[in-house]
Amino acid sequence: MQPNINVVSLVSVGRHPQSGRSRRAEQDGRAVELGLKLTGKALTVVHAGNAQEPVLRQYAGMGLSSLTVLAQEDGGDALPVLATFLQENQISVVLTGVRAESGESSGMLPYLLAEQLGWPLVPRVADIVSIKDDSAEVLLALPRGQRRAVIVKLPFIASVDNAAQEARQSAFGPGSRAEFNIVNVDSVMDDAANQWQISAAKPRPKRLKVVKAKTAADRMKAATAKPVGGGGKVMKNETTAEKAQAIFDLLLEEKVMKKK
Repeated sequence: MQPNINVVSLVSVGRHPQSGRSRRAEQDGRAVELGLKLTGKALTVVHAGNAQEPVLRQYAGMGLSSLTVLAQEDGGDALPVLATFLQENQISVVLTGVRAESGESSGMLPYLLAEQLGWPLVPRVADIVSIKDDSAEVLLALPRGQRRAVIVKLPFIASVDNAAQEARQSAFGPGSRAEFNIVNVDSVMDDAANQWQISAAKPRPKRLKVVKAKTAADRMKAATAKPVGGGGKVMKNETTAEKAQAIFDLLLEEKVMKKK
């Protein structure tokens, strides 16, 4: 626990993937859990939106004595009000989910906040191991369960991955007794977002491997064989031009781009 740093966890209203009901967002809950690990009850949890949203009590039920709500109208843009709040307070670490479960759900908020504040962004964090002086040791979540440790200077923004510690169960009693610090802010309406049509996401089609088999036995072997993941290439000492050429060749091979 690091009680001498100011950590803020940003939370949103989640959406259950099956029922569609409002709930505590999975990744935002993990961001609160990580914040509680770092600072305990000194954690500041912030939501930009409707102060009367009952889902916020589920976050408070994780052991929070208070929760800050930047009250704004439905359809308001959370970016400017959050950026103003973080600029006015001496924040060391900002924790948020990778993307929201409702609304635009673009995953761009951490990037836009980092750009506007001029802070570094650490994406898909599995854990923050330690914070000493003006830097933190952060554990990144990589594919296939791998991890990578990096050192980042304070202050910074971290998007918390599903590989982080699962959020604790929410208790109804403490959640109902928690105090809400409501801050009235000027709502900045996102007119373009209000014109969008939101629909359920469809699963992406999987790429089928083309099998050039001549006999029935070869076709059966290809159909039942265990797929082998392609070993990626890690480029560290190559020049920028060589790295760019490798990416370009991969895009051509996967037929994402066509060579003119």
